[in-house]
Amino acid sequence: MVSLTLVEEAEQDKITANQFFKDKKYLVSIEWYTKAIEKNPSVPAYYGNRSFAYLKTECFGYAITDADKALELDRTYLKAYYRRAEANMALGRYKKSLADYDTVRRARPKDKDAQVKFKECDKIVKRLAFERAINVDSLKKSVIESVDMENMVVEDSYTGPKLGDDFKVSLQFMEELIAWYRNQKVLHRKYAYGMLISIKKYFETQPSLVRVTIPSSNKFTVCGDIHGQFYDLLNIFEINGLPSETNPYLFNGDFVDRGSFSVEVIFTLFGFKLLYPDHMFMARGNHESINMNQMYGFDGEVKEKYSKNMSDFFTEIFNWLPLCHVINNGVFVTHGGLFQEDGITIEDIENFDRNRQPPESGVMCDLLWSDPQCFSGRSASKRGVGVQFGPDVTNAFLERNRLKYVIRSHEVKDEGYEVSHDGKCITVFSAPNYCDQMGNKGAFITLKEDLVPKFTTFDAVPHPDVKPMAYANNLLKMSGFM
Repeated sequence: MVSLTLVEEAEQDKITANQFFKDKKYLVSIEWYTKAIEKNPSVPAYYGNRSFAYLKTECFGYAITDADKALELDRTYLKAYYRRAEANMALGRYKKSLADYDTVRRARPKDKDAQVKFKECDKIVKRLAFERAINVDSLKKSVIESVDMENMVVEDSYTGPKLGDDFKVSLQFMEELIAWYRNQKVLHRKYAYGMLISIKKYFETQPSLVRVTIPSSNKFTVCGDIHGQFYDLLNIFEINGLPSETNPYLFNGDFVDRGSFSVEVIFTLFGFKLLYPDHMFMARGNHESINMNQMYGFDGEVKEKYSKNMSDFFTEIFNWLPLCHVINNGVFVTHGGLFQEDGITIEDIENFDRNRQPPESGVMCDLLWSDPQCFSGRSASKRGVGVQFGPDVTNAFLERNRLKYVIRSHEVKDEGYEVSHDGKCITVFSAPNYCDQMGNKGAFITLKEDLVPKFTTFDAVPHPDVKPMAYANNLLKMSGFM
C-alpha cells in the first residue's frame, strides 16, 4: 500500500510533468511522469499521460506498453484505448487501431470525436483492402507504363527549369530548380517524371550496401534526417557548399514526411544524384515506405502537387534505395541501427534483396528502425519496431566486420548529434527545430581520409507559411501528432 505522502508527491510530480508537456518539453515530462509512477504505480492516468508523451517523441512501442498497463489497472480508462490506437496507427497497424477506436465509440456513443476517428480509421482499412485487391494483377507492372511521356505537353505558360529530350540533369538546371523551388513553384510533371525514370534505372543497378571511397584531397559530408524541411536543406548547402565532384555528400534517409516541402527536398536530392552519381549518395530511411508516406504527408503532398500515379512511382523508387554505406572500409552508415541477431556481415547486407516494403522484423527492418541504448545487450524497441542495441552489440559488429564506428540517424538530438558507445556509435540529425516545435539544432558530419568526424551544428531558418504535416493523414492530425 502506498503511503499518503507518496500519493501526494506523485500527484505533484504529475502536475509538474503536465506543465513540461504543455511547454512541449516531452522528454522532461516523461521523466516526471516516471517519478509519479515510481511513487504510486496504481494510477492509470500516469501511464496514459506518459503514453501521450511517448507518442510525441515517436516512442510508439513504449506508448503501447503504457496504454496496456493503464488498461490492466482499469479496463474502463478510455484514454488508454485512444493512446494505443494512435500508436498502432503511427506504425501502420490500422486494424489494431480500428479495434480500439471501436471500443471507445461503443463506450461513448454520443462522443463525436470518437465516432469521427472510428470512421476515418475504418476508411483507411477499407481503402487498403481495396487497393490490395485491385493490385493483385498488376504487381509486376510499373506505374510508369501507364504514363504517356511522349504526348505529355509542356505548356507555353510554364517558365520554370527545363530538361532536354534525354532528361539529362545539368548544374544550371539544378541551380534554376533550387531558385524555382525557393519561390514555391512546381517543376513541370514531364521533367519530374523524366528525373524519376532516370533515378529508378540508376538505383536498380546499385547493391544494397554501397562502398564509398573518400579521395585524399576531399572532405565527405554525412547528413541525417531532412524530413521535408527544404529551406533547412538549402541552409546546409549555404554553410557547406552544393554537392559536387569535390564536395561529396551522403544523405542518410528520411528525406520526406512531416515537413511540407518534401517534394522539393526529394527532387533536389535526386537531381544532384543524377548529376553526380559517384559523389552524391542516398540511403533509405524508415520513412521511405508506403505506410509512413500515407500517414505523415509525403503521399498527400505528391498527390496535391502532381498525382496518385507519381506517388505510387515514388514507392517503386524508394524500394530500390540502398540500405547502407561503408566509407573507406571503416565507417558503417545506415539510417536506423544494428541487428536483433549476431553474426550479420556487410557481405550479407551487400547481397540483400531490398526491393520491397520494409518488414516488421529481420535485417532490413533493423537497419531502418533500430536505436542504440546505453547499457549492454538488446531490448525491445521503444518504437515498437526494430530493436535497441547496446555498446557490446556495436563492438561485436565492428570487430566482426573490421570497421571503426557506426554513423546512424533516425533520432532527434538537442545538438543535432550524439556520440555514444564510447565513440563507436554516432547519431546525426539534420532537421533543426523538427516539425517547427522541438527546438533542436541540426547537424552534419564531415570526414576526411583519416575518418575523424567533425561536427557542424546549425539552427533552423525561416520557411514559407505552410505548417508541418499540412498534407498528413486527417486521422493523424486529429490525434494531436506533430
